[in-house]
Amino acid sequence: MKTSITPVTRRHFVRTAAGAAALLSAPLIIPSRLLGAAAPSNRIRVGHIGCGRIASGHDMPGVFKAGLADVVAVCDLDSKRLAAGRALVEKFHRDAGKPIPSIDTYGNFHELLARKDIDAVTISLPDHQHAEVALAALQAGKDIYLQKPFTMTHAESVILRDAVAKSGRILQVGSQQRSWGPHEQFRQACEFVRSGRVGRLKGVEIGLPIDPTKPDDPAQPVPANLNYDMWLGPTPEAYYTEQRVHSQTDVASRPGWLRNENYCLGMITGWGAHHFDVAHWGMDQEHGGPSKIEGKGEFPTNSIWNVHGKYDVHLTYPGDVQLRVSDELQNGIKFIGDEGWIFVARDEAATASDPKSNTPGKLHWLAASDPKLLDPAGVKVKFPASLSHHKNWLECVKTRTTPLSPAAMAHHSNTACILSWIAMKTARPLTWDAKAEHFINDAAANALLTRPERAGYGALRLAGKA
Repeated sequence: MKTSITPVTRRHFVRTAAGAAALLSAPLIIPSRLLGAAAPSNRIRVGHIGCGRIASGHDMPGVFKAGLADVVAVCDLDSKRLAAGRALVEKFHRDAGKPIPSIDTYGNFHELLARKDIDAVTISLPDHQHAEVALAALQAGKDIYLQKPFTMTHAESVILRDAVAKSGRILQVGSQQRSWGPHEQFRQACEFVRSGRVGRLKGVEIGLPIDPTKPDDPAQPVPANLNYDMWLGPTPEAYYTEQRVHSQTDVASRPGWLRNENYCLGMITGWGAHHFDVAHWGMDQEHGGPSKIEGKGEFPTNSIWNVHGKYDVHLTYPGDVQLRVSDELQNGIKFIGDEGWIFVARDEAATASDPKSNTPGKLHWLAASDPKLLDPAGVKVKFPASLSHHKNWLECVKTRTTPLSPAAMAHHSNTACILSWIAMKTARPLTWDAKAEHFINDAAANALLTRPERAGYGALRLAGKA
C-alpha cells in the first residue's frame, strides 16, 4: 500500500485539466459496459475515499443497499481504518449471501482516482479535505457523492460549483434529508409550504445543537498507521494529538476534528448544511441567498476544540423573509407564515397544537399550528420522492440526470452556513451581494470567505487560484 503523494505542479494541472475537459466535453458519454439492461457488467464501479464514522455508518451501507454498484476499492490515510473499511464491504456481501469481491486498498486518493475502471467515488472525509479531493476527482473524470458540507470555505465552494458545471460529471451532496425515510417529512413539509399552506412566508427558524469543548491535550507521537501530513492537507502545521484527529480505537465515535475550526466550522455547517438546505427548499431559495446577516457567537479560547458554542444569527432573504438560526431553538426547521406554521424535524420532537382549543397535541416529526395544514389532498407543488440518497445518485449516474442535491444548490446552502459563521466572528451587521457573492464595503468580512493553503495542498492550488 503506497502512501506517498506526488506534488501537482501548475503545468501538470493545466495539462490534466485540458485533457479532462476534452474527455468530458460530451457529458452524456458513459462507459459502454454500463449500457444494456441485460449486460452482466451493467453496474457502476465505485471507490470509497474515507473509511471513518460517516463512511462506515452511512455512505458504504447506502451504496451497497442501492443495488446498482460494485465497490472495487477503498482509500484512507489511516491504515487501520482502511483495513476496517475493506472488511466492512466484505461483510456486506457475506451477510447478503453474495460472493465477496476483490477490493483494492489505497493510502493515497490520487492512486485510486488514477484507476480508469472506476466510474464514481464517494468522498467521506473531514470538511477541510472536501474541495481538494472532489476537484481532483472531477479532473479524473469521476462522478461523485460528496459528504456535506459542500466545502470548508466560500472560495472553495465557488470553484467546485463551477468545476462541476464545466465537467458534466454527476455530483450529489450528502444532504440526505431530501431522501429522508420512511416518512419523507422534509419533502412533505416543503411541498406544503411551497403550496401556500402557511400563507405568505414571513420567517423561518432553524434550531441546531452545539458541540462541547475541553482543555487542549498535549502532543502525542504520530501513529505509524496514519499519514498525518496528508491528513492536515491545506491547513496549518499543528502538533498531533488524537483529540485533534479521530479515535485510534473506535471508528464509530465522534471525531475530534469536528470541533476544530481548521477542519470544520462547527454545527453551523456540520448540521446546518442539512437544515439550511431544507429551509431553502421550502423558501424557494435554492439558488438564492440572504442580503443581510447579523449575529453573535461564543468561541472557546482553547486551540483544539475551538468551534463556536452558543450562537444566534439573523438573515434577511428576498421578500423580507427573516431567517433565524440558533442553538436556543428546537432542533429542526419551522416555517412561519401569516396563516400558520409548519415544523419539521428528524425525530418525534415537534409539539403540535390546535390553536382553537390551545390543547397540546402529540409529539411528532411533522407538526403544524393547525392539522389541516398537513392534509396531503390538494398539494399543488410536488417534488420527486426518494428514500435513498445514494440510490438517487447512482440512478443519476446511469441516466446523466440531475440528482436531488446537486452542486449548484449545495453551494447556496453552504454559503448561508458560512455567512452565518462570519457573522458570529465579526459580531456586526453585514450586507451581502448575493449576485456578486461578496460583502459590500467590508474587506475584513470578505477576507473570511477564503483562507491560506499550506504548500502542496488545496483546491485553490489545483484550480490555479493560489
